[in-house]
Amino acid sequence: MVIHKDFGSVVTAMVTPFLTDAEQTIDMEGAVKLANYLLKNGTDTLLLTGSTGEAAQLSSDEKWALVDRVRRNTPKGTHIIVSTGDTSTKRVITNSTRAFELGADAVLISVPEYIKPPQQAMYIHFSSIAKAMPDKPILIYNIPGRTGSEILPETVARLAHENPNIIGIKQSMPNLDRVSEMKLKCPTDFQIYSGDDSLTLPMLALGAKGVISVASHLEGKLIKQMIKNFPKNPTVATQYHQLLFPLYKALFTTTNPIPIKEALYQRKLIASPTLRTLGEMDLPDKEKLKNALQEFSERKSSFIQKTKAQADRDGR
Repeated sequence: MVIHKDFGSVVTAMVTPFLTDAEQTIDMEGAVKLANYLLKNGTDTLLLTGSTGEAAQLSSDEKWALVDRVRRNTPKGTHIIVSTGDTSTKRVITNSTRAFELGADAVLISVPEYIKPPQQAMYIHFSSIAKAMPDKPILIYNIPGRTGSEILPETVARLAHENPNIIGIKQSMPNLDRVSEMKLKCPTDFQIYSGDDSLTLPMLALGAKGVISVASHLEGKLIKQMIKNFPKNPTVATQYHQLLFPLYKALFTTTNPIPIKEALYQRKLIASPTLRTLGEMDLPDKEKLKNALQEFSERKSSFIQKTKAQADRDGR
């Protein structure tokens, strides 16, 4: 069975908002509000309970309650991917089954962290999951900086050719040769997403479909315009990239999702920058981020004015 799913070019790895009570309870109303805001501002698909969503700090009950609430309170047809990675193959299957029961359109499964599996073990892990749910779309998440292990292009290709429901990968590492290798070795419809905002443009040049983004919380429409422009006008796409690049860097000055939560709070898109375990930014860094967001806003305004003026000239 061939699984066809189009999750668009901009997938937002959504934060999980928390209240400021002693238990740091999930702000379910805030999560629904944020999800719908994102869908109206450039996001094609929501990714829930990923690392940006602080999945490691959520209980199972909290995780499923969040998925259920967002699923029930976003427009019909909204695409939702749920992150279900684990070191245990059995738990991944159980978690993925539950995600699909709650209405997920796909699951994102990371390479098992900490245990450092060899390539054959990764192959068995992902194959077992894919065969347990052969009609359900799966994306691999390759982020060796967090997991300690990299799944290699030849392993990805082997999995994709043997399991039609392994439809894509979130590739979060700076070695762009890996993207070229996957494009050469994987099925032609295998979808590669950049897992790092700042690498989206170069990865598009190598055949990536889009980005699973953090910055799209703030500037989803600009990121989508960059991607949309790339095939026919790469020069304009590069201009968008150059505009966005300082924002990307500002959002990763420390461990994700600390800066993006603070930025969302400063933009009044969430009620609190509260995180579990990671803590908030300190006051000097909050001020630096505030200044960076203000500088970006000014550059964005100038960029839009120039772009509009150029469009008016071209339309004459």
